[in-house]
Amino acid sequence: APSIDMVGPKGPIFTTAKIAGIMAAKQTSNLIPLCHPLPLDKVNLDIHLDENVATVVCECTVTHKTGVEMEALTGATVAALTIYDMVK
Repeated sequence: APSIDMVGPKGPIFTTAKIAGIMAAKQTSNLIPLCHPLPLDKVNLDIHLDENVATVVCECTVTHKTGVEMEALTGATVAALTIYDMVK
């Protein structure tokens, strides 16, 4: 999470986005048709703000024989959408 969180009318923007992204990564198989559920070992979501550009990085790890790119992409996307929703 960023060292200083911006607060909007709906509350802390980046903290809320981080929680939303982590929750979304864990629910990917419920959101994406035919995506198999995976027991995620870890979800790390960071948001960096550089002037007016927010960069969202979501890393997921799993002890499984498949990739976790869909979970990471879902987490990053939902975090970014949450930032937009919090500041619109």
